[in-house]
Amino acid sequence: MPRIGIIGGSGVYGVFTPKRKVKVQTPYGIPSSDVEIGEIEGVEIAFIPRHGKGHRIPPHRVNYRANIYALKTLKVERVIGISAVGSLQKEFRPGDIVIPDQYIDFTKKREYTFYDGPKVAHISMADPFCPELRKIFIEVSKYFEYYLNYKTHDRGTYICIEGPRFSTRAESRMFKQFAHIIGMTLVPEVQLARELEMCYVNLSTITDYDVWAEHPVTTEEVMTMMKKNEEKVKRILHEAIPRIPEERNCPCKDALKGAVI
Repeated sequence: MPRIGIIGGSGVYGVFTPKRKVKVQTPYGIPSSDVEIGEIEGVEIAFIPRHGKGHRIPPHRVNYRANIYALKTLKVERVIGISAVGSLQKEFRPGDIVIPDQYIDFTKKREYTFYDGPKVAHISMADPFCPELRKIFIEVSKYFEYYLNYKTHDRGTYICIEGPRFSTRAESRMFKQFAHIIGMTLVPEVQLARELEMCYVNLSTITDYDVWAEHPVTTEEVMTMMKKNEEKVKRILHEAIPRIPEERNCPCKDALKGAVI
């Protein structure tokens, strides 16, 4: 079974060619799509398109619990989440890649936990991303930055909003004070993975400046930049995934120790 899973967001559907599909039933409903199984550089991968085939599921309606649980059912231990985001800072430019180290949750009505009672777990999210995976993806991204001019930010705070609408100017100016990038899909995906003691890293590609800048973002601009970023993501995945060790040497695998009441 695959030990690495990819949840791909907008514009990231061609990262590999699936060999087969697996239909997974979960206690939390149906995942966004059948899980696609294939290989990247000889490493078996499980892939779920976050918004479903044809981008039919908006960010606030994604069944995040079903997606993460489906990967866990297939014995996936490490999850790579890929997101398209807007920039809240001038130096974080469209086309840049961000490997965030923190996030702020500004969503409002999602299913945030597997522990709805009577069993309760208070997991730590002080450092929300797997340090081992972050190190690998930062090294690979910096390599491509040097040789192919893929500008990479190895730290950044991702603020996650409910969507599907974009921010008002007032909201954007407020978010700009606290975060570097803005998106609609990181939460609760990252914390659900932690609850199942799975490693999680996020690879964000910037498509636009949010509306704190001079003109409002348009869907057309976002889609154009997504296409340009797709090849960058594909190159990074093909270089980084073979470097991921089989044995996990990170705290993610013990996330529930001391957390369950």
